[in-house]
Amino acid sequence: MEHNQQSTQFQEMDSGEKRLNELGYKQELRREMTLFKTLAISFSTMTLFTGITPLYGSSLQYAGPASLVWGWVVVSFFTSFVGVAMAEICSSFPTTGSLYFWAAHLAGPKWGPFSSWCCAWLETIGLIAGIGTQAYAGSQTLQSIILLSTGTNKDGGYFAPKWLFLCMYVSLTLIWAVLNTFALEVIAFIDIISIWWQVIGGLVIVIMLPLVAMTRKSAAYVFTSFEMGVDSTGVSSKPYAVILSFLVSQYSLYGYDAAAHLTEETKGADKNGPISILSSLGIIAVFGWAYILALTFSIKDFSYLYDPSNETAGAFVPAQILYDAFHGRYHNSAGAIVLLFVIWGSFFFGGLSITTSAARVVYALSRDKGIPYSSIWRQVHPKRKVPSNAVWLCAAICIVMGLPILKVNVVFTAITSICTIGWVGGYAVPIFARMVMPEKNFKPGPFYLGRARRPVCLVAFVWICYTCSVFLLPTYYPITWDTFNYAPVALGVGLSLVMVWWWVDARKWFKGPVRNIEISGNGK
Repeated sequence: MEHNQQSTQFQEMDSGEKRLNELGYKQELRREMTLFKTLAISFSTMTLFTGITPLYGSSLQYAGPASLVWGWVVVSFFTSFVGVAMAEICSSFPTTGSLYFWAAHLAGPKWGPFSSWCCAWLETIGLIAGIGTQAYAGSQTLQSIILLSTGTNKDGGYFAPKWLFLCMYVSLTLIWAVLNTFALEVIAFIDIISIWWQVIGGLVIVIMLPLVAMTRKSAAYVFTSFEMGVDSTGVSSKPYAVILSFLVSQYSLYGYDAAAHLTEETKGADKNGPISILSSLGIIAVFGWAYILALTFSIKDFSYLYDPSNETAGAFVPAQILYDAFHGRYHNSAGAIVLLFVIWGSFFFGGLSITTSAARVVYALSRDKGIPYSSIWRQVHPKRKVPSNAVWLCAAICIVMGLPILKVNVVFTAITSICTIGWVGGYAVPIFARMVMPEKNFKPGPFYLGRARRPVCLVAFVWICYTCSVFLLPTYYPITWDTFNYAPVALGVGLSLVMVWWWVDARKWFKGPVRNIEISGNGK
């Protein structure tokens, strides 16, 4: 009788929780998020504006509009291979640890701990740097809003100095941390607002901007014009300029793994996790291209966008495009300020979602004793059931990363590179392990690639390696202290310390994901 009750209870269990128990983990976080809420958080982490807006100006400057416009299409195509490969793995392993958990199980008992260690730290570095990118770009947008609201650069408007810029950066980070210490329902509710904010705001900007602009570029200019910005970038090689112009697309089209971080809190995660990954990637690919086209068609004067004496001080190209469009038709900047606020809202929601994801990864790694003082960071708030200590650790590190804003001009370039290489590099480990593992050791979920797995994973892995490589390249010439991309140095030092810790000590005790329930039979 008792056995039948247990059997019935197991059958009634959520499919994601059932698979979680098979893998050796008990349900600790609340499993109450629906497909739509999970998709909202995943979509918000990728965000329509936050990737494109801050890098649009520099990418346009390297090789002109055609390279930027078609670059988005090319990058979307190759990124889809990464998304499909990850969706298959997510379907089989619906756990909060996601990438590093996948790496441990797919690499097998011999290489699992080392693969898990590398993946966990890459992902942790990438996600925490990701909070910094949102805080920096959000502050940059706010800087332009303040400038246009108090006049313009030509009419005595207030351009926030570096100390105030840093204060805005820190304030945003702290606000996200405070919001993430509340129950997950609060975050999910805010992210529902976020998805509508971005869908409606995106449609308004994409449709309104070209209609408002008095002068519009021709289709021939947008889709075929190739202009080298040698004088401003120092890049004289055409292939190199094209490679750098793709950076905006490569930076924008990731973050779709956010759904995987929330799988222990999502109903039917073995099905809804993959759907969220692929849906958010597809939505952003379409909306992102439309946003790039709207900005590019609305350019008034290409060279004036970068003029330090223009209305936005040459600091933020999208802001100047918006200003030219609305001031040209209505002779004021009110419309530009409103749309910049919509874009700023996107940065705010994106940073909030990335903080959520970063805290979940730190919590999961702490649960498996992979971070110093793990006992502190793995604590879950007894009432709210959120990893609040992990949230504040992420916020503190993010604030420290932003301190060089006071002295260094290329902080955003470095934080962006660290974020992309860490975050996307973390994808490579489980995808490579999935590609080389014996198929008999893989227990597929509802989403399964079958024979297509190896070619899909190969394309995805090569594309990730290429993406990480280009973010280490110098972005301006000649190379000076002001233009030096110090991401290779920062990453080199950080990852070297992590590797030294592994060989000296961690390899003796770190075994990858630690099961917290006893299971019978083979959990794999």
